[in-house]
This record gives sequence, structure tokens and C-alpha cells, in this order.
Amino acid sequence: MPRSNPRAELLQKAIAHVAERGISDLSLRELATAIGTSHRMLIHHFGSKQGLWVEVIRAVEQQQRDALPDVLPDPSTDPATAMRAWWKHISDPSLWPNERLFFEVYGQALQNRPGTEGLLDGIIDDWLDTITDINIATGIDPTTARAHGRLGIAVTRGLLLDLLATKDRAAVDAAMEVWIGLNVAAGGAGGGG
Repeated sequence: MPRSNPRAELLQKAIAHVAERGISDLSLRELATAIGTSHRMLIHHFGSKQGLWVEVIRAVEQQQRDALPDVLPDPSTDPATAMRAWWKHISDPSLWPNERLFFEVYGQALQNRPGTEGLLDGIIDDWLDTITDINIATGIDPTTARAHGRLGIAVTRGLLLDLLATKDRAAVDAAMEVWIGLNVAAGGAGGGG
């Protein structure tokens, strides 16, 4: 019989609740009630509300990296089609609550808010390694592939922030098309979350 992991189960319930409700004015007590636990258990497992948010973000980011093989078309597909498929996935409104949480806690971590600093560990590099590998597979030399991947992360996150702030899908998609054109012209497949 598989052993249960209460922390992992609480984390998955928290992710689902945040995706459905968002985090605006969400207290730890309200979240605990909604997912069938106590705020004390959440503090026990995650240290604080900020610690829980960091773990939610880390888990969602990992889920997105794990989804890459399912989201991206066949490796023989042209890079522009692959980038459009990834953008369609990552900019889907169903992900917006988690993306809002990402940007909110990212800003807090940059300000050294207690409990959030851990978010910065790997926030770029965890994506960068994956994207660099994709870029190398498309024929870009490793040094350029890594720099191109970093730019892709910045562009994707910037456009996601623009989309969340303005809701101007047409303008943001047009900007992504420009990025895709520049990327393809450079021979890459950059992107990331």
C-alpha cells in the first residue's frame, strides 16, 4: 500500500484552490477550510503563508516544465509552430491565477520579504537548462543557446505580465509573433515560463 504524503496532498489541494479562486485577500484560515485542513497544519508543513505560496509556485513551475513534451509538437516540427503551441499553453486564462501568484511573490522575493526568498533559487536556471537543451537541439551553439534561452524566459514572462495587466490578447499575441519571427531568424526555439 503506497504511503501517503500529507504535505504533497495539501500542496496539490492548495494549487487547485488557488487556480480556481485566486489569492486576492485569501487568508491561510480560509484556504485551510477550503482544502479540508487547519491553518496550523499548513504552517507545520510550509512554515508560513508566504512559504506555502513559494511551494505552490515551485510545484506549478515544475508541472509546466514537465508538460513541455506534451505541449510541444513533434521535435521535427518547425520552431515557430512549437513556440506558438507553448505560448498558447502558457498564456491560457486557466493559468492566470497561478501566474498572478507567481508575479506577486516574485516581487516580494525581490524585496526580501520573509518566507519568499527561496523562490529566487532556480527561478531562471530551472527553465534555462531545459530551454538551452531545446535550443542546442535546433542547432544553436551552446553559448548562444543559453543566452537566447535567457532572453526567451524574459520575453515570455514580460508578455505574460503584459497580458495579465492589460488583457489585450491581440496586442500581446502580436508581440509574441514578433519574438517568434526574431527567434526563428536566429535559429532558436527560446521560450519558457
